[in-house]
Amino acid sequence: MANISEDIKLEIKYRNDIESVISQYVNLKRRGKNLVGLCPFHNEKTPSFTVYPENGSYYCFGCGQGGDVITFVSQIEKLDYVEAVKLLADRSGITIPESGYDNSMQELKNRIFEINRETARFYYAYLMSPGGKWALDYLHGRGLTDATIKRFGLGAAPDSWDLLIKHLKSKGFSIPDMLQANVISQSSRGSYFDRFRNRVMFPIFNLRGNVIAFSGRARPDDPKATGKYVNTQDTPVYKKSQHLFALNFAKNDCADRIILVEGNMDVISLHQAGFTNAVAALGTAFGAEQVKLLSRYTKEIVVTMDADEAGQKAVRRTIEELKDSGINIRVLVIPDGKDPDEYIRKNGAAKFRALLDGAVSDIEYKLLTAASDIDVTTDNGRLQYLKRAAEILAGVYDKLTIDLYAGRLADKYGVSKTALLSQIDDLKKRNVRKEQKKEFDRVVTPRYDSGDINPDRRRYPRAAKAEESLIAILLSHPDLYSALKGRISPDSFITSLNKRVFQTICDVLDSGRPTVDIALFGEGYTPAELGYIVSLQNGVLAEKNAKTVLNDCIKVILEENMAVNAANDKDLSIDDWAAKMQQIAKNKKGE
Repeated sequence: MANISEDIKLEIKYRNDIESVISQYVNLKRRGKNLVGLCPFHNEKTPSFTVYPENGSYYCFGCGQGGDVITFVSQIEKLDYVEAVKLLADRSGITIPESGYDNSMQELKNRIFEINRETARFYYAYLMSPGGKWALDYLHGRGLTDATIKRFGLGAAPDSWDLLIKHLKSKGFSIPDMLQANVISQSSRGSYFDRFRNRVMFPIFNLRGNVIAFSGRARPDDPKATGKYVNTQDTPVYKKSQHLFALNFAKNDCADRIILVEGNMDVISLHQAGFTNAVAALGTAFGAEQVKLLSRYTKEIVVTMDADEAGQKAVRRTIEELKDSGINIRVLVIPDGKDPDEYIRKNGAAKFRALLDGAVSDIEYKLLTAASDIDVTTDNGRLQYLKRAAEILAGVYDKLTIDLYAGRLADKYGVSKTALLSQIDDLKKRNVRKEQKKEFDRVVTPRYDSGDINPDRRRYPRAAKAEESLIAILLSHPDLYSALKGRISPDSFITSLNKRVFQTICDVLDSGRPTVDIALFGEGYTPAELGYIVSLQNGVLAEKNAKTVLNDCIKVILEENMAVNAANDKDLSIDDWAAKMQQIAKNKKGE
């Protein structure tokens, strides 16, 4: 890959203030000269994600991820490094020369976007043709208007093995790119065929309005259909766990509330009825990446799923995913086991809005469903239920909320509120102890271990510690580079990662640059490796007596290097060995 010039990377970094960029994704609070917040890359309750505005870097003490503004955008937006650079360049009005980066992956993504757009047009045209009348009748039968069908770009796939292939070929697209887009498939015999056949088609859009995938519902009277839905598999432009159906529409109308439903038809019906803040997961369980995505856009999520057991399990899983997100959670239970689409068609938008406004909190929902398999008319049943309720309230942090629900439960089931609160308090203390131990273990022994990315560290801990201290000093005091030139080189380092990092530092400083910016590591390092470098840059290793510590580090590194290479010295002549020892001695003295 052709490297983006260092000057361009630095200019992009300086025009995109790291605090401003990260604040769009993470709620940051100032702590001294730095900022802290909950890490967007792993779930946590205690903030361990730190932003260092002084040198334009960030580091999470929980998961070890770190880097600069380019790395952050790359991770949070799921872009490769070059795409992140290009995105930030576009935002700040910087033009990157065509020769400045290898854009082959972006070109492939652009071709997939074009294939998907043309495929969506093909399906829509077929829907409006005589051959697609069955699908149009189905959509009309579900209460959708032509305007809604057009807005969502709905379509129909013909009952054919190759009509789409022929159409895309006529537009100049290649078979390999169609396969990459996952709009066609290949048989075991090597022949190609349309992936979606005889189905109602739902295109899926990203936040920028590009078609990224499709979901196809089987024709209701098709005996050959394999599965009710067929969905696009993951492609270079689509990962189902990172997107939500209709968020491209809902993002403009969801600051106060998002309605999370189960299916595409529920979403479309809600939008048509005026509830344009509805979204759905995409053929998968609602997960952590989708939680992070929604937390950027709204402060409350109303969860409503199908009333069957599978739907209620989905509600419970969703509540669990959302519990540490900081988003207010409410649950809408639709009467008579109906889904939102069916309820609106039968009762109208006004009654659904009334239901929506009456959605219960996640705590009320848990308390309601906790009694679903218990006979609370018996003493044993009441005791069993109250123990479950106490467990639920022990997971609540707000004291007023606990007091309110404890009072209601005590009145309803004829028990002492004091006794119930005492039970909740005991359970809460137990939970707090468990959580504190978990948080302590996580911070003191992070998930990230420098030994994982630099395996030689475990074998040579003394050398690794000296190497880390030397790197930390140079990152903070690059003016001391002249004090070690000629005395030590990257080849003197024992551990592989530190050797690579030191080589990069030497290259940067030898080029005449006065400092070593984290952006200059960029493409050649993983987020975990960049996190390691940032932790050294912002740690305490270089804070005191830098020059003295530097000399001590050089001494230790050379001693360790000599010990490691001792076995190889057996073949040296006495004169060569003596010369080598003399040179090492000179290096130690700084001569």
